[in-house]
Amino acid sequence: MKKDLETNIIGALLIVGAIFLLLGWVLLPHHLGEYFVAEDFAAVNEKFWTWIWLYRMHIFGWVIMGAGLMGFAVVTFKKPFRTMVSPGAGVLIIGTFISALSAAFYYSYGAWGIGMTMDKSPEEVQSFLDNVLFITHYITCLARFGKVFGGAGLVMLGIGLMKWKVMDSWFGIFTVLLGLTAMGIVMLIPVNFEIYKPVFYVKVLWLATMGALILMKGVNLSEQS
Repeated sequence: MKKDLETNIIGALLIVGAIFLLLGWVLLPHHLGEYFVAEDFAAVNEKFWTWIWLYRMHIFGWVIMGAGLMGFAVVTFKKPFRTMVSPGAGVLIIGTFISALSAAFYYSYGAWGIGMTMDKSPEEVQSFLDNVLFITHYITCLARFGKVFGGAGLVMLGIGLMKWKVMDSWFGIFTVLLGLTAMGIVMLIPVNFEIYKPVFYVKVLWLATMGALILMKGVNLSEQS
């Protein structure tokens, strides 16, 4: 069992990432939908700096999560774990940073849109929304890919955790089920933005649990060859 400074840092990063993701989202004064609507910009402007800093916190949650997972991937990059555990963590990292990029778009455009729509007529506001519709549609696609790639990474990671008992077996099962659920919702349900929301909270719980388990028990590399 590997339990040392490295695993403590990894566990701490995962827990901090979960806290940033959750608080940055839950405390946000106004939540944007999948597409911008005219009311969004006035709502954001009501508590502008609170919205800005909490959204930054949320975005950095994804980044910190990615850093913790990168550390986990490095620690497990040994035979035989590198055939499933490390690649699974790698695919999950890709999905994580895609999610961070898509969140950064909504953060940037949400703030920028205030100046672009302030004191404008409803027709001018609608014209602005029409102009950003194409790029927003592209970002919604990017966000869905982030969720799917993250789900695929969770499935691979969970299988590896179970096969080599790198962490508790129940946690490996939890990881696989979460990944399958994330992929299933996005790929099988055409309109899934609202339906997926509970998965985000479960993913935060998963992340915090992984960090706590690593802090308490370390990482089991006994089958290393």
